[in-house]
Amino acid sequence: MLEDDRIWHVRDLVKEHVSSPSLRHIRDPAAILSISRRILKRIDRGAGIWQKWEGEREVLIKSAVGCWIPTDSLRDYLNLFPGPKLTSTDVAQRMKAIEEEPYTSYPNDDFREGCLAIFNEEKELGTELSAIIGRIANFVLEEEERLRVEREQRYKRARVEEQDAAEARLIAGADCKWTQLRGAPHFYCRTNGRTYRLSPTADKKWELFRVDRPSPDDNGEYIGRYGSRGNATKVVAEMAFQAEHRR
Repeated sequence: MLEDDRIWHVRDLVKEHVSSPSLRHIRDPAAILSISRRILKRIDRGAGIWQKWEGEREVLIKSAVGCWIPTDSLRDYLNLFPGPKLTSTDVAQRMKAIEEEPYTSYPNDDFREGCLAIFNEEKELGTELSAIIGRIANFVLEEEERLRVEREQRYKRARVEEQDAAEARLIAGADCKWTQLRGAPHFYCRTNGRTYRLSPTADKKWELFRVDRPSPDDNGEYIGRYGSRGNATKVVAEMAFQAEHRR
């Protein structure tokens, strides 16, 4: 969890150095000194305007994003690491800046109570803050997954309810848009009280029929063959209000 981004900077520079086709160059003392300087320059360049934040302090506060750790407790723990003394304002504003970075999510207020309950429980037991953050981070991940599953289930239920309502309108004889009855490949719609069926073909086209009812037993009257449902819909919109002469 407490992954230090500096590791990846070092890895990239070392990888670049050892990719040299010359073994002599890789072992050359001047080249080794040069890559060492580049590594130090890369990892010690600081955090820009955030001068108190580097090394393990930066790693830890980033790991605490979304965990609702009380600012003062986070400040006290961070002050155990090397660096200038941090105030509560230092911690609160650095956390806010991290939360506003791209690809970082704001803390979910729905998780706040649960996070604080875990924090208080573990603090009472004397658990180290880095371990508390780890447990809370796992809790947040589990809650996010639970909410995702619940949203997905609600969406599926809503789709089923919409399908039920659409089928009910079609069966009841009300005008409706294209509706696919469960278990059937055909789509039906009703416009101006007239029922039409779209049947898919093997070559991914659509055949349009005028039918009396939404039933596979009603072969209907063939109207035409179309490349998309949209094209068939335009034809239905015109035909449905024209005088009808059916056999």
